[in-house]
Amino acid sequence: MAAKQDLRVGMIGTGFMGRTHSNAFRQVGAFFDLQHRPVLQAVCARNADAVRAFADKWGYASHETDWRRMIERPDIDVIDIASPNDTHCEIAVAAAQVGKMVMCEKPLGRNAAESARMVEAVEATRVPNMVWYNYRRVPAVTLAKQQIDEGRLGRIFHYRAKFLQDWTISADLPQGGTGLWRLDVGVAGSGVTGDLLAHCIDTAMWLNGGISEVTAMTETFVKERMHQLTGKVEPVGIDDASAFLARFANGSLATFEATRYARGHKALYTLEINGERGSLFWDLHDLHRLQVFDHRDEGRTRGWRNVHVTDGDHPYMKHWWVPGLQIGYEHSFIHQAADFIAGLENGMPAAPNFRDGLATDRVTDAVLASAKSRRWEQVAA
Repeated sequence: MAAKQDLRVGMIGTGFMGRTHSNAFRQVGAFFDLQHRPVLQAVCARNADAVRAFADKWGYASHETDWRRMIERPDIDVIDIASPNDTHCEIAVAAAQVGKMVMCEKPLGRNAAESARMVEAVEATRVPNMVWYNYRRVPAVTLAKQQIDEGRLGRIFHYRAKFLQDWTISADLPQGGTGLWRLDVGVAGSGVTGDLLAHCIDTAMWLNGGISEVTAMTETFVKERMHQLTGKVEPVGIDDASAFLARFANGSLATFEATRYARGHKALYTLEINGERGSLFWDLHDLHRLQVFDHRDEGRTRGWRNVHVTDGDHPYMKHWWVPGLQIGYEHSFIHQAADFIAGLENGMPAAPNFRDGLATDRVTDAVLASAKSRRWEQVAA
């Protein structure tokens, strides 16, 4: 057996996504037969004590407090950006310019202009690149993609998605700083549109093709919050809730909704797609199941089927346990790491790449523009 080649990872960020990505690289080699072996070479964050503790806990060989120093290191092959949104563009462009592979947490940029710069950088240098839109790699969602691509639904008429949370309802919650930078428009770029709806949009376009136009409304329910970094009460610039109608290029219609003000919902992400011959429904809270309706079934027993996606012939599941035993959220990141590495080996780069991430950011830009103009807005090509 040929010796495995090291893939030396430089992780930037030690928050929630830094943990999910680190876990993915630690686990992937034990479950997927790959020619590369991920090595946790270095992790970077601004707080020296915190990054040292993170490196020790997750098994990184070293740590840095300056991302510029890390991307210059010759002992790192891939830079994985899991830091706040306002850092994505500068880091990705710099990493690409020195020839590093680049992986980036979503959204790719705070807006499409930043994302376009990132696309230009990775395409000019031809470095492998990927955006961590992990929900594509939940096996039930991948199975939905297979069903659609096989034509089982026929012509698509409708797509609907919602992503509901409730963690920002309190007006006493501050904005900015560690853990709350998503409420700071300067760092995040937008609120639920770029955070939650970006997931919904990426999955929708992967399943059903491009979105051509949108009309939207947004609302910021709490207009001012204390800022943790300045100590002052400052205006809130993000959208707390966002809803929009859309037309896909294939003529189908869509509704999308996201909010952090749906009391009782922590992470309710659902999608449904309706075609001439059938429908599919998926719920993140029951992520290992895909609900399927096929109108061609015999009439007396026609109805929704609840498919438990755990068999070896289901997407990704042959790499895990025995049929009937399910997997979880963290496995979608392991699948994405596996596909990225496999793409390096077989010459077929895995999606979503930076250009795919740009496509999503063009939709979110159009959503925010429509909320301001109160008109239908075309999505930039």
